Amino acid sequence: MDLELAEEQKLLQKSVREFAEQEVRPFAKELDETGRFPREIIRKAAGLGLTAVALPESCGGAGMDHISYSITIEEISRVCASTGVILSVQNSLYGDCLHRYGTEDQKRKFLEPMACGEAIGSYALTEPQAGSNAAALATKAIRKGDRYVVNGTKAWITCGGVADAAMVYVNTQPEKGEKGITVLMIEKGAPGFKIGKEEKKLGIHATACTELVFTDCEVPVANRIGNEGEGYKIALSTLDGGRVGIASQAIGIAQGAYEAALAYARQRQAFGHPIAEFEAIQFMLADMATEIDAARLLARRAAWKQDTGARFSMEASIAKLYASEMATRVAHKAIQIHGGNGYSSEYPVERAYRDARVTEIYEGTSEIQRLVIASWALRGHQP
Repeated sequence: MDLELAEEQKLLQKSVREFAEQEVRPFAKELDETGRFPREIIRKAAGLGLTAVALPESCGGAGMDHISYSITIEEISRVCASTGVILSVQNSLYGDCLHRYGTEDQKRKFLEPMACGEAIGSYALTEPQAGSNAAALATKAIRKGDRYVVNGTKAWITCGGVADAAMVYVNTQPEKGEKGITVLMIEKGAPGFKIGKEEKKLGIHATACTELVFTDCEVPVANRIGNEGEGYKIALSTLDGGRVGIASQAIGIAQGAYEAALAYARQRQAFGHPIAEFEAIQFMLADMATEIDAARLLARRAAWKQDTGARFSMEASIAKLYASEMATRVAHKAIQIHGGNGYSSEYPVERAYRDARVTEIYEGTSEIQRLVIASWALRGHQP
């Protein structure tokens, strides 16, 4: 693994940062306050290839690597975590899964419109009673001829309120446990499919995070991803890539908070001096810089491993675990450096603190990451 970015990756980083500063940052505070889904920003991002960074050009992607994907999510999340996680879902959970497991017809119907910004996708695995235990799905699908009839409720679905299609995990054979789970593409407007309540959250307010409710919803068998019973395997492999995205989101949140704290420390005066001259502030800034750098290296290692085609579950979990907990620590210090102003919504570090917290929860809690890491370690795997 070369720690120096390639010229193409450096150019991408520069382009995405410019896009983030010009097209995303001006709206970040308003998106947080109103919860408005940034559809126009996502369309513009798609025009730069940011909705399908590592997908091949043949299906509308930018044809780059997963390090480039990690860079993209970090740079966007540096100014707006909501937009960052929306792009993460489009790229990894939705886009990458369709690319690897979908048929050519499914890619044309569901993947290509998302890649070019004409459509939004969502990934519906979590249920009110099934979060970390993804094998315990209560949403059921019974096959009747060339259709499945779906009943159940999904919860906490990012982009759920606006998505044109949802990748829905259902239980087709409950008696088989995890081997009875199947994936179906269910389109917006399908009879029996409605959007449930929108979740009121601590942070990342602009993600249209909702329940999805299915009542005798008929879905063509042609909309099944992979074979019946392969859903759990598909979910686990997809989440590996998603965790690289969330690690990158957490790094971006932390980087934004660090930069805000650094700038504030230079201009804020106390006892006749900028507070950046005080050792207590310098130590906090040093810790923040060190932790961000360590997390970034872990995320890029996981992305590099993904690009090699080798299994990268342990590396993805290590990156996600460390980066997410790091982001909370860095945002905490950023508020401390700002003092009372850090507690005000007029300053961005307050939003960073709220946004960072969820990175320790979604796409596998920190506790789940530790279980994954321990499982691989006990099998003798070396990261």
